[in-house]
Amino acid sequence: MKLGKAVVKCRVAILITALLLLIPAVLGMLFTRVNYDMLNYLPDSLDTVKGQRYMLEDFGKGAFSFLIFEKLDEKDIAAVAEEVKEVDHVASVLAYSDISGGVIPKELLPDDLYNAFNAGDDTLVAVFFDTSSSADETMDAIAHIRQIAGRQCLVSGISAMITDLRDLCEREEAVYVAIAVVLAVAAMLLFMDNWLIPLVFLASIGVAILLNLGSNYFLGEISYITKALSAVLQLAVTMDYSIFLWHSYGEHKRQYDDHGEAMAHAIKETFTSVLGSSVTTVAGFIALCFMTFTLGRDLGIVMAKGVVLGVLGCVTVLPSLILVLDRPLEKTMHRALLPPVNKLAGVIVRIFPVFLILFAALAVPSYFGYQQTNSEVYYDLSRSLPKDMPNVIANTKLEEEFQMGSTHMVLVNAQLPAKDVRQMQAEMQQTDGIKFCIGLESLVGPSMPEAFLPDSVKEILKSDRWELMLLSSEYRTATPEMGRQVDALNTIIKRYDPDGLLVGEAACTNDLIQITSVDFATVNTISIIAIFIIIILVEKSISLPVILVAVIELAIFINLGLPHYMGESLPFIAPICISTIQLGATVDYAILMTTRYKKERAHGNDKRTAVKTALAASIPSVIVSAMGLFAATVGVAVYSEVDMIGSLCALMARGAIISMFCVILILPAMFMLFDKVIGVTTLGFKPKKTTVEGNDHA
Repeated sequence: MKLGKAVVKCRVAILITALLLLIPAVLGMLFTRVNYDMLNYLPDSLDTVKGQRYMLEDFGKGAFSFLIFEKLDEKDIAAVAEEVKEVDHVASVLAYSDISGGVIPKELLPDDLYNAFNAGDDTLVAVFFDTSSSADETMDAIAHIRQIAGRQCLVSGISAMITDLRDLCEREEAVYVAIAVVLAVAAMLLFMDNWLIPLVFLASIGVAILLNLGSNYFLGEISYITKALSAVLQLAVTMDYSIFLWHSYGEHKRQYDDHGEAMAHAIKETFTSVLGSSVTTVAGFIALCFMTFTLGRDLGIVMAKGVVLGVLGCVTVLPSLILVLDRPLEKTMHRALLPPVNKLAGVIVRIFPVFLILFAALAVPSYFGYQQTNSEVYYDLSRSLPKDMPNVIANTKLEEEFQMGSTHMVLVNAQLPAKDVRQMQAEMQQTDGIKFCIGLESLVGPSMPEAFLPDSVKEILKSDRWELMLLSSEYRTATPEMGRQVDALNTIIKRYDPDGLLVGEAACTNDLIQITSVDFATVNTISIIAIFIIIILVEKSISLPVILVAVIELAIFINLGLPHYMGESLPFIAPICISTIQLGATVDYAILMTTRYKKERAHGNDKRTAVKTALAASIPSVIVSAMGLFAATVGVAVYSEVDMIGSLCALMARGAIISMFCVILILPAMFMLFDKVIGVTTLGFKPKKTTVEGNDHA
């Protein structure tokens, strides 16, 4: 009560403080860097990540791209290449003409080399940057190169993809929030009992969202997925808490004439009931932090922080707003559009065996589909982008005209004997899917000594510590064929140089596939254990956590199993995030109903009456909450052109509806079936003996 009374007393001061805090929050949000490179979240201990670091340290080269010139003569290409060399952060440019340097007759150069740079009327030029693939400087350089080269030049590579992704997300992000806000308000207007309260909710939650986004400044940077989803997720997840407070305030106004006193009691009741559910939600997000792939930590910290700020806003800013706007709110009350649900609750409880059979029937096929979906995800990041984006067009051109699905870079000891390097190159050249290999040893030989090579070419391919080779692969990144090729190349490299490294998008993605397959199991296990323990502490029961987690996991299995049966392929991050997000969000509904069921049984009601009362009391809140999450995410799912974001929002929207039905239909059936077990294994669960025995039969 102390907190409630303090908030009521200081409501104006709280609102002024919240408004003042928005100033640094907005500044922090504007100056928080956004990372658009998923591969940047790989652990530093991996060879592929070390190789990228050595490339920067020893060669001054980080990012790498191919420029594809369409129907331009050699003179014009050379002129553009000279301009590209002057672009800030372009380390070097390698064209076919640069290799000869105007000194070596082209007849002495290998045919494979000519074919590597030329296909029909199209010509390739390789560009190296002195900054990393996802650096802002690299993206600015890509944009500058496109301006110089014009429409007859396409820019391929992961840096070009990241540049296009950044531009697309910056255009779409404001629309995501607008769609989520409009649809969430529409849902609340339909299901709430007041025309003004949805806007009050949004104002309160909006403050918490801005504070969350602003405090991300202290993290250094956040991923584009976190930035795109955090506001929508926070809106959807913390909406529950606002609804709880509003309903509690309405109940207490009927008991107390003084609205301040009613609010103080509502704050106390809301904080107590929301604390358990919010802790479970936070635990679900914190579980993401245990991923080796550190994108999970990025999303987990931001979302956990958002839930905590959402709870604080719900018991400080929201009640202050409601009290300040008390008169307008009273004038805008209307009859709730949701009809009375007592009859519906009675029907559900009466036919509860049907839902137990439904649970049993869905368990195996949904779990099978869930397992298959996990194995059918895609890791090729370019697949999440629209087909008409410049980078996607460039990569398609590379694949179709030059039969180049991806490019590897190999680093070996510069002191390795030339004979061994040639042998290694010959073996790599024979590996399935390798189109060509460019290195010093592939350019020089008896017909052309190394001294003949231009210094500009030698500087690109050799440093004091490392020798660099470029390999072209016919296989696309993240395909099974590419996985086998990466393993074969690593075996060859390590045989000749134990410290040799395979670098590039394909090798990094191969590491990503191996890491996230382990991460998925780890995060699932940790989140379930954490939430299981929290439910034990909140509900003081051993059996209830098993029942609640079983029902919620069924909802998750159905949601993530459907893509397998529908022939859909999800981005790799979707199953990992959705399992945790849906578990954290859905447990709120389940705890709400469970707490009421326990309360009714403790008051002496028989199990049928207790379950029916708990269900009738919970259905409106569960429907409003689930529809809020659905509304906040479904619009973004339909609108977004980035499949990584669209898929996540689609799964969250569908998961909200599935979870709603599982909690309303299956959870009460579980209470009916396991009532005696729950009674024995739960503290404070003491149905009184005065109950008519006949009413206690199923």
